[in-house]
Amino acid sequence: MSGPLSGRAAIVTGGATGIGLGITRRLLDDGARVLLAGRSDAEVKTGCEALRQAGHDAPAFVGDLSLPGVADALLAQAVAEFGGVDILVNNAGGGVIVPTLQHTEETLRATIDNNLWTTIRATLALLPHLVDRGGGRVINIGAESVRNGLTDHAMYNAAKGGVHAMATGLAREFAGAGITVNTVAPSYTRTPEIAATIESCRLPASMVPVLDDAVGLIPMGRPADVAEVAAAVAFLARPDAGFVTGQVISVNGGSSMG
Repeated sequence: MSGPLSGRAAIVTGGATGIGLGITRRLLDDGARVLLAGRSDAEVKTGCEALRQAGHDAPAFVGDLSLPGVADALLAQAVAEFGGVDILVNNAGGGVIVPTLQHTEETLRATIDNNLWTTIRATLALLPHLVDRGGGRVINIGAESVRNGLTDHAMYNAAKGGVHAMATGLAREFAGAGITVNTVAPSYTRTPEIAATIESCRLPASMVPVLDDAVGLIPMGRPADVAEVAAAVAFLARPDAGFVTGQVISVNGGSSMG
């Protein structure tokens, strides 16, 4: 397929659901070849089926990227599928959103593992490959809540804030290698999964004020759409975004400015 990303190959972690699936589809629409990664066979199967219904076919990888060695296997599969990788989208995430003092060792570990360790391990696995290829793109999915202090997000923000901070250091360190590193920070985004949970009245009562506050902080008065987040990722992946690095691109409806 022709498009601004024609001839380029990408990995999207967490690419089978939610924002990640939207990113996967947008990169495919723009002509890239994409390997989507997910944590379970079930979510990957569902994601691949959704892509097929949209006219796309993409290989998939299943594994927990927070664990040592799994990201190396992910890269190996991508190289086997495509011959090389040009774009890494670190989208895998998901935290336990509860008041700070309700966190346990397990919920803290899950929040840090799912958001920060997945990003660290995937990035460390891909960087030598991108250096050898003479350049590439690393695009992290961060969070607007890092800036606006959203209700009950302090520990989640600790993990996502680490993602934001790592990107700036890597951007400077690897600029000479032709690698750009940026972060897309969405506000509350109404994914199909969240919409289905709300519509079926299965949203936990504790999350109602969190989502109300999330919308209340947005001057546009609505959540982001998945496609709006994916569009920012697609821009950073394009060849003509090669002079943009070390930035946080906020997709937030004005929730924070400047």
